Amino acid sequence: MFFGNMRMLGEKEVFGKVKGSVWTEGVALKKFSRLVGEVNADVAVIGAGMAGILTAYKLMKDGKNVVIVEANRVMSGQSEKTTAKITIQHGVIYNKLIEKVSKAEAMQYAKVNMEAVEEYESIVRKEEIDCDFIRCPSYLYARVHEGDEEATKADHETLIKEAEAAKQLGIKSELMTSINLPISVTGALRFDDQAQFHPMKFVKPLVDQLTIYEHSRVMELKEDRVVTEHGSVIAKDIVVACHYPFMIKKGFYFLRMHQERSYVLAVKNAGTVDGVYYGVDKNDISVRSCGEYLLLGGERHRTGENREGGAYERLRNIAKEWYPNCEEVRRWSAQDCMSLDSIPYIGRLLAGENNLYVATGFCRWGMTSSMVAAIIIRNHIMSDFNPYAEVFSPQRFNLKASVKNLAEDSMEAVTGLTKGIFAPNKCTHLGCELVYNPDEDVYECPCHGSRFDCHGEVLDGPAIRPATIKKDES
Repeated sequence: MFFGNMRMLGEKEVFGKVKGSVWTEGVALKKFSRLVGEVNADVAVIGAGMAGILTAYKLMKDGKNVVIVEANRVMSGQSEKTTAKITIQHGVIYNKLIEKVSKAEAMQYAKVNMEAVEEYESIVRKEEIDCDFIRCPSYLYARVHEGDEEATKADHETLIKEAEAAKQLGIKSELMTSINLPISVTGALRFDDQAQFHPMKFVKPLVDQLTIYEHSRVMELKEDRVVTEHGSVIAKDIVVACHYPFMIKKGFYFLRMHQERSYVLAVKNAGTVDGVYYGVDKNDISVRSCGEYLLLGGERHRTGENREGGAYERLRNIAKEWYPNCEEVRRWSAQDCMSLDSIPYIGRLLAGENNLYVATGFCRWGMTSSMVAAIIIRNHIMSDFNPYAEVFSPQRFNLKASVKNLAEDSMEAVTGLTKGIFAPNKCTHLGCELVYNPDEDVYECPCHGSRFDCHGEVLDGPAIRPATIKKDES
């Protein structure tokens, strides 16, 4: 494969490296027309990312007439930018859930995510999909911080607590003393029977079975009507699966989430690893193999907090330190919705509105959470009991687990709104100040994570209207 000769929609070659994820290479998804006029359906799904596609697919198999409306192209949002790990190991999660939510709910969280892993494999087999799906272990590791014994000790203690939490919940896991990465670790927690795959290859045969309208941005919801720029869908049930709910008043999600960005490099000449890896420290690196490439992800930060840039360069330095002979071939970044208590919001969007559902707040674990969303929302719409629904209910509020993040997010919002009064560039969502991200040549909202290109076009929501961008010529 010669990346230097590639010219794909939405990708740009920079210094001989292609900007855009590895998943777009050699996979052409079916193109769909724009929604014009009015159509009827049993279920309207907003968003053709992994969560929307899986939800629509499951309901279609149940005999429902389902229509998906997508603002851009199928899988063109965050699902295209995933590292495609399918795992119940979601960083340091289980000790936190036991301490701040409950042991019972932590157990339910683990069970439904394991069900999601198994459901992916079931669909791969039923549909006979060649998508590089493999079962593999997932490792949560604690690094040795050279010259910082205190940080090393703290991370190791965090790992041990997570291992104890996993044991309490009956999760099959094992503490290891070494891993297949070229770094020193104090230990790692191994979860067996997890998985990885190629997301674009996986959705291709599913998409071919679905009714989808592309380039059809939803502007508002009116009871049983989904209104786009040029048409509408009338449906008994509506599923909002567009990463971040764009409605301001319905559910007040702008008070309940913030967004974070992270960066990924695809490198070759770095060998392979035997599973998927994730560090316990905020600044640690995620790693997985992808064919001849190794994917290294990290440098995450709150959206709008990369004024100085350098995230890709720092990640490149780590790649070269770990794998001196590696060669970068692709780079991209992704955005994650972070819920207050680290549990996604999946289920009825509002109490009392039984036909409106939401799937958001996946907290960096979008592939597994997308399947969890499809399972739970399918059960809601088909009136089947689901034992996990309460854990993920958007109406919940876990005070102990949420209060700190709520305070931090509220302060960020107040600061952004105040600065927005005098700022030359304002977000069209709620008017917060837009901040320039030099790594990606875009403008970002630190309040709620909307992003705009240099012409003001919306790249990421919750904003739905373009912004007026005044460039600083100084």
